[in-house]
Amino acid sequence: MSAEVGHARTSEERSRWLEIVTDTGLAQLTVDQLLDELLEKVRELMAVDTAAVLLLDPSHQFLMATVARGIEEEVHQGVRIPLGRGFAGRVAQERRWVAIEQVDHNNVLNPILHEKGITSLLGVPLVAAGKVLGVLHVGTLTRRRFTKQDADLLQMVADRAAMATQSRISQAERAAAAVVARHLLPARLPEVAGLEFAARYVAGGDGEVGGDWYDVFTLPSRTVCLVVGDVVGHGLAAAQSMSQIRAVLRSTALRTEDPGEILTRLDEHVRHFQPHTIATVVCALLTPSTGALRMSSAGHPPPIVARPDGETTTPVIPADLPLGVETGHPRHSINVSLRPGSVLCLYSDGLVERRGVVIDENIEKLRNTVTAQSPESVCVEVMRRLIGFTKPQDDVAVLVARRLLPD
Repeated sequence: MSAEVGHARTSEERSRWLEIVTDTGLAQLTVDQLLDELLEKVRELMAVDTAAVLLLDPSHQFLMATVARGIEEEVHQGVRIPLGRGFAGRVAQERRWVAIEQVDHNNVLNPILHEKGITSLLGVPLVAAGKVLGVLHVGTLTRRRFTKQDADLLQMVADRAAMATQSRISQAERAAAAVVARHLLPARLPEVAGLEFAARYVAGGDGEVGGDWYDVFTLPSRTVCLVVGDVVGHGLAAAQSMSQIRAVLRSTALRTEDPGEILTRLDEHVRHFQPHTIATVVCALLTPSTGALRMSSAGHPPPIVARPDGETTTPVIPADLPLGVETGHPRHSINVSLRPGSVLCLYSDGLVERRGVVIDENIEKLRNTVTAQSPESVCVEVMRRLIGFTKPQDDVAVLVARRLLPD
């Protein structure tokens, strides 16, 4: 074949493949339907017998068979390939196309490929936003030498599949994170004699849920535990970490009512079971009948206390380190008296942190905003003055409690 003829054929094939990956009809399909459709077109145009997409699992240690044509057993049997091992694992780790002219037990781990009689393979990585998501590979039952031209055409399909897959992952994680937050944030604050509560939660940035949370619950002694926390990060991972920390804190509060001890035990859990998690938390235990208030902070912004006489303070809590950071020192607790009619305001740093603004200035602004009125009114005023018309850059959690005046 002459160079001119070869070039013309290459251009023609590339045009046909461009039509496939840019087909507007594909945009109407779900991601699974899109991948299935792309694999079928790949089998037809490349004259191959099998095609499959394997995606990295959440641990990023294994490739999981997700969609397949001609080798559906991969999906049905839950095939997973260790990253860096075997044919698909090598494609993902090296982030480049790999071709095998003769399959044997030294270059392919998946026994299904041997059982199906696949002789030759070509694989390309699925990459989106600079991250490897998985592998697209095709195979033939007869011996074939795949060329760079074949790899380039297959990579066009892989890029389309990667975009769709990344979109699905992002949408699924956002939805899952929102579900986690929706079910873990108290749908209704408890009714406690002598106290009333109000709260706010707003997702920051592009609406992606993060690790901020608030919680209010009563203990068997009738003490009320109030918590606001912030797990570093956003998305499903942060929401899942928040879920675990919240559950462990509740369990720990049943065994001790010392907030410093609660955060100490919570820190032990985080460092052992969630070693890559960093979180700030403020924990307050309030006795409704006496107003005794004990508080401890793990690197969290200071609470605000407003009294009926108009005095508003930020109780000084020793600056203990966040959860997940080895301290080597015991955590501290302070005692404060919450007088009748007084208000306690806990919040996450998304309320007071702004680019170009000193955080202490916003904390002072918050202190001047919180007054000894109904918690709902406090929340309205705090969000109006600290957030206003600007979408917060970070998640915002606010929890307000007031000790009622005697009848």
